[in-house]
Amino acid sequence: MAAKEPEIIRDKDQMRRWSRAMRSQGKTVGLVPTMGYLHDGHVSLIREAHNHTDLIVVSIYVNPGQFSPSEDLSTYPSDFHGDIQKLMAVPGDVDVVFNPHNLYDYGTSKNANANEAARASDDARVGNGGNGAVSCVEENGLGHETWVRVERLEKGMCGQSRPVFFRGVATIVSKLFNIVEPDVAVFGKKDYQQWRIIQRMVRDLDFGIRVIGSEIVREKDGLAMSSRNVRLSPEEREKALSISKSLSRARLAAAEGQTNCKELRDLVTQAIHESGGRLDYAEIVDQESLEQAKEIRSPVVFCVAAWFGKVRLIDNMEINI
Repeated sequence: MAAKEPEIIRDKDQMRRWSRAMRSQGKTVGLVPTMGYLHDGHVSLIREAHNHTDLIVVSIYVNPGQFSPSEDLSTYPSDFHGDIQKLMAVPGDVDVVFNPHNLYDYGTSKNANANEAARASDDARVGNGGNGAVSCVEENGLGHETWVRVERLEKGMCGQSRPVFFRGVATIVSKLFNIVEPDVAVFGKKDYQQWRIIQRMVRDLDFGIRVIGSEIVREKDGLAMSSRNVRLSPEEREKALSISKSLSRARLAAAEGQTNCKELRDLVTQAIHESGGRLDYAEIVDQESLEQAKEIRSPVVFCVAAWFGKVRLIDNMEINI
């Protein structure tokens, strides 16, 4: 049986019409938001979505709103054609790929021709492996200026070193929810803080959407799958295994009775430093409130972010004792 190619929709109004037409027929719609350069971790999210809905929409959009000027927006990997091929191989199919050009473009530019030329240039870069991402802030004052914040949950961990990140994530996910109007949305638990922030945003703003967290998918050697892994050199990749290995040791130590969080953090911190990594954070927090724990007395999650070379990796492990 020939693989089914998903319908590719780039216009947000067309996307909204499609979803409403499907739901008017009594079908449920699941959304899997991605930034492309898909791997088996993304495929696992789609498989999970199939367990809950009739139809699947995968969004592929590199969101400029979550990158600061010093971060890796321009180097974020992209392979749209390869992504479509991967999606065609997913059991159960993907019905729509939503691949908008710029969700922060409201047609307010004073120079429409320049805007169109920039769009054509960016589309060409997408086809040649560039990510095609463009700025979401215009200097003429007519650009995007409305942001969604989940104020407490965004403050620690990734929010400490990436202060605009979760503002950008919550805003773009809100926009995707308003455009696609899904019944269910699936997020990977590798981005644990992000998953909890989206859950809280949906609750607080009364989105009628069920947010599901899907378990981390790992390479055979234990490295958490990430689109950024491709940028690691072989030596850096080997060193990066210190994250998952030390997290596993910490979880085992907790299961054997070590509940002092400082001792567990020191174990992971030392392992990453000894492997040549540069630690961003290593935090043990409550699984729902994300508040730091001193002793493990209830379910927690051990979250880590570290740099290996020029690549920042995140990982986590839940500890339930």
